[in-house]
Amino acid sequence: MIFAALSVIVRPMFVTKRQKEILDFVNAFIIKRGYAPSIGEIRGQFGISSPATVHQHLQNLQEKGLIRRSPNRHRSIEVIPSDSAEHNGVYVPVLGVIAAGYPIESYAEPINMTLPRELGADENCYLLRVRGDSMIDDHIMDGDLVLVRKASTAKPGQTVVALIDGREATLKKYYPESGKIRLEPANPEMQPMFFEPTRVRIQGTVAGVIRKFS
Repeated sequence: MIFAALSVIVRPMFVTKRQKEILDFVNAFIIKRGYAPSIGEIRGQFGISSPATVHQHLQNLQEKGLIRRSPNRHRSIEVIPSDSAEHNGVYVPVLGVIAAGYPIESYAEPINMTLPRELGADENCYLLRVRGDSMIDDHIMDGDLVLVRKASTAKPGQTVVALIDGREATLKKYYPESGKIRLEPANPEMQPMFFEPTRVRIQGTVAGVIRKFS
């Protein structure tokens, strides 16, 4: 499984001090919350009185190829980590939050992150933010983003996103055995779950983990 630290590569010769501060704030906000900050939140962070000033900073960052925005869409800022990621990477949507035993909490307006293909990302992948500690022994921590490749089947021992009874999604290791499906947490304090095969539908397999190191 592949791990990565998220960061923005800022080229100082292209940005002013305030533009770099806004870029760093937007990047950290997206990593923490899973969606981009609003114009008002950027204004509040830096004490900027005019929304037009924020729009101008964002326009400058967009013209320099450091962010992308969708016209007429709220919270539409996407950070482009570097030129190499832009040309050789792939846009992967962050679809929501997954926690053991609860439905996936979907974002109303999914954002995209640009990931290098070296992380295992491709057009069949999506990202989910992890809540809980059921997979800590597999180094999947609360707050991490898991890179999931869409799949309807899995090999024994793979970490999967499994949908139970068409309603609840969970992140677990997958083991078919003795006519049952065992979904195994990677936490010795938690018990495995057993289901009839008809109750479990594989949504994807985990291809990597992305973590922000502070």
